Amino acid sequence: MSYQLTDNDLAAFQQDGYFVVENLLDAEETELLAKIARADQQLTEQASARADGEGGAIELLVENELGDDIYSAIVRSERVASTMERLLDDEVYHYHHKMILKGPRTGGAWAWHQDYGYWYHNGCLRPTMASCLIAVDKATRENGCLQVVPGSHHLGRIEHGKVGDQTGADPEHVETILERMGRIYVELAAGSAVFFHSNLLHRSDQNKSEHPRWAFICCYNTKGNDPYKESRHPRYSPLEICNNARVLDIGCRQWQSMQSTV
Repeated sequence: MSYQLTDNDLAAFQQDGYFVVENLLDAEETELLAKIARADQQLTEQASARADGEGGAIELLVENELGDDIYSAIVRSERVASTMERLLDDEVYHYHHKMILKGPRTGGAWAWHQDYGYWYHNGCLRPTMASCLIAVDKATRENGCLQVVPGSHHLGRIEHGKVGDQTGADPEHVETILERMGRIYVELAAGSAVFFHSNLLHRSDQNKSEHPRWAFICCYNTKGNDPYKESRHPRYSPLEICNNARVLDIGCRQWQSMQSTV
């Protein structure tokens, strides 16, 4: 897939704080990502659970380092990283990436939040940061797809506090924002993606369906927003942006290696 940012997508990002790209990964890449993720013992064994304050918990694995795997190839790919540079109008670097594992009838919710609501505390002075969420499985309202409040990134950073084991936006502000601005359920086919601003207010519900909802999220910061202090996520270092074809090449090699060790 050789997606390039369009003027309409850029305008949507600036106005609404997000936009959707259908089939950012093609069918073969999507199948590879799903097979590798589900066979990845490190991913499933090291994933941690975070209570959602609603009686459930969400499982995820966060990685700060890039390696020679399909996850890192996606992070480095032109279709994602170069798009981020145009969206944020600066050189970007890998802030972290993570896999969200919402199992059937067990996957927890994410409370309403802005990513910059807590990235701010990592020494990032400006919200010149963004993420790309890629659906590993089909994402629907029933299995807890992403919800967003269009245009909420224009409100600035909202105060955040603890919600279960998570960090959520101030409930009083959220209630009023929803009344005035509404919400959109971002349903995605597997392999499709949503790019969104770090101040976009978003959440997801618990997965109460019979179907899994795994999602891969690539997070970026800008060089000009290099954190002024150390935190759980890295400070600036140059990101090697690679040809899109490396996703398939590295994914196939990784899958073959995994099969040979079974």
